Amino acid sequence: MTLPRQSAQHPESAHPDDAGNAVRPPEVRRHMILRRCLTLLVIVLLIGIPAGYLVISAEQSRDSGRDKERESSATGLRESWPSKMKRRVFEVPIPAKSTEVAYYETSNWKSSRLFVTFRTTAVGLDRFLNRVGTTRSELTTGEVTINERDAATAGWTFGPETYWSGTTHSQPDPRPTQDITVDLTDPSSPRVFVVSTTTP
Repeated sequence: MTLPRQSAQHPESAHPDDAGNAVRPPEVRRHMILRRCLTLLVIVLLIGIPAGYLVISAEQSRDSGRDKERESSATGLRESWPSKMKRRVFEVPIPAKSTEVAYYETSNWKSSRLFVTFRTTAVGLDRFLNRVGTTRSELTTGEVTINERDAATAGWTFGPETYWSGTTHSQPDPRPTQDITVDLTDPSSPRVFVVSTTTP
């Protein structure tokens, strides 16, 4: 007599529990958990890596700007004329035949500044102010418009015994704003101090 064959059951197929509900074998459940973990890891990597890169890039950009400003500050005023491009960008039209010309530039992620000083004539001062977009009548007697921080950066000292006169020529971005202070102790040979600031 032939005994009936028992049906083969796949080792990973579901089998009913005591209540008749299908129960996944432990091996299948482990695969499902592993798959979900891998999916979560991929999502984290896809979102986290670009976000982290942006944060690092922004921080490096700020650090680079700070380093550039420190390097500029370390060099001090340079006794020569700034290039024509710098004069054009910062709108500092130094009059021809000016003497004692010196400049230096700082730059960071917030703003760029061009510090310039020169000595000119009374006519040269008027021409300079006109080309900047202001006039001698806008100069306020006794006023130093360059703040202490910028003065310290350039190594300038605005003592009380000098006949100072100054003005600030403000312009809408992206054009620069110029803080202009003039030593008029000798009206025929004024010395001009300018800090021109631009922002990105």
